[in-house]
Amino acid sequence: MAEATIGIIGGSGLYQMPGLSDPQEVRLRTPFGDPSDAYVVGTLQGRQVAFLARHARGHRISPSELNFRANIYGFKLLGVERLISVGAVGSLHERHRPLDLVIPNQFVDRTKGRIDTFFRDGIVAHVSMADPVCAGLAASLAEAAQAAGLDPHVGGIYLCMEGPAFSTRAESELYRSWGMDVIGMTNFQEAKLAREAELCYATLAFVTDYDCWHVSEEKVSAEMVITNLLKNVQNAQALITQAVRTLPPQGDCPCGRALEQALVTDLKLVPKGQRSALRPIIGKYLERAGL
Repeated sequence: MAEATIGIIGGSGLYQMPGLSDPQEVRLRTPFGDPSDAYVVGTLQGRQVAFLARHARGHRISPSELNFRANIYGFKLLGVERLISVGAVGSLHERHRPLDLVIPNQFVDRTKGRIDTFFRDGIVAHVSMADPVCAGLAASLAEAAQAAGLDPHVGGIYLCMEGPAFSTRAESELYRSWGMDVIGMTNFQEAKLAREAELCYATLAFVTDYDCWHVSEEKVSAEMVITNLLKNVQNAQALITQAVRTLPPQGDCPCGRALEQALVTDLKLVPKGQRSALRPIIGKYLERAGL
């Protein structure tokens, strides 16, 4: 099976980018079901990368229907160590204008009942989400954005809403009063599961609209989001190319040790089926326990 150390999850336009050589589709099955689509694994700037269309090619999967566990598990199976998320967001601040780039460092979750943990059915882990974004990866992405001619807003809070409908005006104003910076529908679950899988994770949030709070701007619509998202494809491609070129060696990042103090279940008591299913994630801890 093809392998990669850098993963990118976002729109299908990302893996149609110039400079990606020897692309091949890899379809994976996971204990949690199927990922959104086939992973496209290839060589970019001399490094192996894996791309996944978050909502499937043709945008066929709603944010509320995404199999977040399968998507992250698949990246882990491919050998990915750092995961870059690319997506569209609404702005909750005047300073974050449509077509701007925000690299948030915090999340607030307002979704309802999404499965966002690998650890259940006989195994419990409590990972720290105090700092949900990998600081090292986010800093590297900010430097790459500058080098690609973009001027990113570094830091800020991403509010993850349920969707698929956009906010009411009252909700939008409420989130603004809380101090939120941008609003999207997918990234919190990705960040949490990436932490559980001991992957470095950071978000490239491309602003498409002002949600619906901005009285002098047209209220958000799917057409507006798609139009501005397409305008940002070239920026995203240039940024990803630059980031892959300049990312330093992985090193000893704390993200890679996120489970050291988080696994609270005696691994000898974990059902064999769960041990087998989670071996790609907790294998080194099972080996230490002689299992």
